[in-house]
Amino acid sequence: MVKIRLKRLGQKKAPFYRIVVADERSPRDGRFIEEIGTYDPNNDPSTFSVDEEAAKKWLANGAQPTEVVSKIFKLAGITE
Repeated sequence: MVKIRLKRLGQKKAPFYRIVVADERSPRDGRFIEEIGTYDPNNDPSTFSVDEEAAKKWLANGAQPTEVVSKIFKLAGITE
């Protein structure tokens, strides 16, 4: 099954995430299919950017977003 989830980057105690499409069996920071955005919780307020077309394409193909990614998609106006 394909998941849309966060890949952690950045230093200790200063995380930065990329929103990626990956097989659910691959490790969190391991192999992924496509990168579709970023999320930075260090800023106030948190900032994110998402490639809407790619996100909608993957959702239409049956990819399941994680809880945090689905909240980001709601804020971006991709899902209701």
